Amino acid sequence: MTVIGFHASHEQVHPAALLVAVQAAEQAGFTAAMCSDHFSPWSERQGQSGFAWSWLGAALQATGLPFGVVNAPGQRYHPAIIAQAAATLESMYPGRFWVALGTGEASNEHITGAAWPRKDVRNARLRECVEVMRALFAGEEVSRDGLVTVDRARLWTRPAQPPPLIGAAVSVETARWVAGWADGLVTVAAPAQTLRKMIEAYRDAGGRGSLIVQVHLSYAQDEDTALSIAHEQWRTNVFSPPLCWDVDSAETFDEVAKHVPPEAMRDAVLISADPGRHVQWLHDLVEIGFDEVYLHHVGQEQRDFIEVFGSRVLPQLGVTARST
Repeated sequence: MTVIGFHASHEQVHPAALLVAVQAAEQAGFTAAMCSDHFSPWSERQGQSGFAWSWLGAALQATGLPFGVVNAPGQRYHPAIIAQAAATLESMYPGRFWVALGTGEASNEHITGAAWPRKDVRNARLRECVEVMRALFAGEEVSRDGLVTVDRARLWTRPAQPPPLIGAAVSVETARWVAGWADGLVTVAAPAQTLRKMIEAYRDAGGRGSLIVQVHLSYAQDEDTALSIAHEQWRTNVFSPPLCWDVDSAETFDEVAKHVPPEAMRDAVLISADPGRHVQWLHDLVEIGFDEVYLHHVGQEQRDFIEVFGSRVLPQLGVTARST
């Protein structure tokens, strides 16, 4: 039994339409949801970038689903502010909220005007942010002079239990590293051998909690349309680190993706007009060991995807609710 969730892509869909989509996803049988937290889209064609934290309050109120968000504290966000935001949502909707923490991308973080640090510095900064957030959740007054600066911060509104802080990782090395502080692991779909190595590294290093994976997919009534949707909307997302971390604008992503051919999308997106093929792909992820699988249809129109997957995919996967 596995949680099958809906991923709300703020960089692709207007927040009002995303709210309608997540309500429809709940009605269709999805049992959880998560969303991105971007200041900039990956491409000018995507064309949106609503503020995740405003939307989350509305989405939690409009549905009964648990929600997660992927966040990068340390530059664009001060960790005390993220701790306050997360504590407030968890206080209002107990047991229904989690935060996945990562080191971020320059395309979102450069807006502060601060330099974009090396990856090792970003890792160290994130670890400091986690320590600040956990101390605040515990009711401590926090002051710190390090890679992040905090002066006498205290959370006055705290939930009975703090929300889980999930470690975001896309490599075996990072999965091993986040095991030292995270309440769970979240990654994106990759070849099965890579995912098994990540899970093994996380667990062997003492990693606890749920294993979560986000899946980029494209569904349409015919194969050519499904491929076209993936290429039009997601070809700027085929690049491996460090390029995807370090490019700092949607315009530059579009430039570097000019020569990505449509067939190359199959390496980054599960593309098929056959719901049964999607069932098999998702079943394989469950077999690898993931507790929660979040589906991101990379098209901007979500209705057909939700309806078809609700009627022809989810019933084949033994979907269950997220435990709290």
